[in-house]
Amino acid sequence: MMNFKAALAALSMTLALSGGVYASGPSVQLDSFPTTKLTDQAALQHGAKVFMNYCLGCHGLSQVRYNRLRDLGLSEDQIKANLILTNNKVGDLITTTMPRAESAGWFGKAPPDLSLTARSRASGDGSGADWIYTYLRSYYIDPARPTGWNNRVYPNVGMPHVLWELQGQNRAEYKKVASHGEEHMVFDKFVAEKPGSLNAADYDSLVADVTAFLVWASEPAALERKQIGVWVLLFLAVFFVFAWRLNASFWKDVK
Repeated sequence: MMNFKAALAALSMTLALSGGVYASGPSVQLDSFPTTKLTDQAALQHGAKVFMNYCLGCHGLSQVRYNRLRDLGLSEDQIKANLILTNNKVGDLITTTMPRAESAGWFGKAPPDLSLTARSRASGDGSGADWIYTYLRSYYIDPARPTGWNNRVYPNVGMPHVLWELQGQNRAEYKKVASHGEEHMVFDKFVAEKPGSLNAADYDSLVADVTAFLVWASEPAALERKQIGVWVLLFLAVFFVFAWRLNASFWKDVK
């Protein structure tokens, strides 16, 4: 049987090797998502509209019902008129009409449901919101890919750039970098090949709105939960003062 020292040495070697492999892998710096969008009702409503028009054809939000969008300040009539683009009812779940089996053949993999993407993509590199925000701004043209598109955050992604008409077409440029006596080609910057209907600032704002909506969809009650939490902490703080004084009153005559 392997003794403790040998097991510890093997574990240390495994961690060292796994760490080296991880460190040598590609790394993309995630941009910071503007968190002020999360409390901007107009931004959340706009993000919902963009999602329904550009994303719902492939991706659903199967954990959220249409009528939950009332939390964003929308009436049921507004939801029906502007956000339900199928025969669904306002009480139905927000699901895509794309057949799952067929979409797997079209894209190589069925497009995922996005209900929890803003939570599942969180990592040591940044929040899930940072990942989505950077991802939607990192598409570039790549003739080698079946869709003609690639992505810096998700290399060899199967999803085409559905917002390209808004952002335009970008080309990725690379530069040579010397490392350990060898030269490597690394990403340098995006260069605009063809402009979109939005300028860079407006496109970034639109992507931030969509990201904010997906963050909300991952936990619609999050904002309310945090607000309740603040009031609970304030109550406990006040209650502590009364409890402390009451305790002192009970024990003041005890020697």
